[in-house]
Amino acid sequence: MKTKEQTTETKQQEKVLTNIEKLIAIQNELKVPKGNLNKFGNYKYRSAEDILEAVKPILFKYSALLRLSDKVVQIGNKSFVKATARIIVGDFVDFAYGYAELCEHKGMSAEQATGTASSYARKYALNGLFLIDETEQDADHDNKKVEQKKPELIKDSEVYKKAQEYMMSGGSIDVIKQKYSVSQEVEVALIKSI
Repeated sequence: MKTKEQTTETKQQEKVLTNIEKLIAIQNELKVPKGNLNKFGNYKYRSAEDILEAVKPILFKYSALLRLSDKVVQIGNKSFVKATARIIVGDFVDFAYGYAELCEHKGMSAEQATGTASSYARKYALNGLFLIDETEQDADHDNKKVEQKKPELIKDSEVYKKAQEYMMSGGSIDVIKQKYSVSQEVEVALIKSI
């Protein structure tokens, strides 16, 4: 069993992180995979909500406070939502801004359009504050187009017959291969059929 002096000495030997080191640790520990799929654009992305969900336990661990706020600003003749992400760790404060243009979207109310702009602006403010990279070089980057398997072109099928007609009218096998998975056997048969 440790004596009182040994316990005190052990505590003094433990590394005490400065507030800036805590921010660096938060930035380093935060991992936010791109877990959402945009079906229309066929790409993966992360949202402001994903970042917030991932960072909350880390903020708690380091006794840090995160504040988000929005403000509408005019730049030239355009309106933007300016989001501020502010982190407070002890007496240390750091912040980053994110902007998104306020514009009308077909089928959206003004409130929905503002909410969309706010969410985008907050996402980019959080990206800046926590050093989350959205580019191709991102270490956890998974924002590649989701591979869609091409349908296979099967000999003597209806699609094959249309491909034959296309080839006979001067079409290119390369165009067919862009749309369909074509085996060498089917390719040779198509070329011979013209």
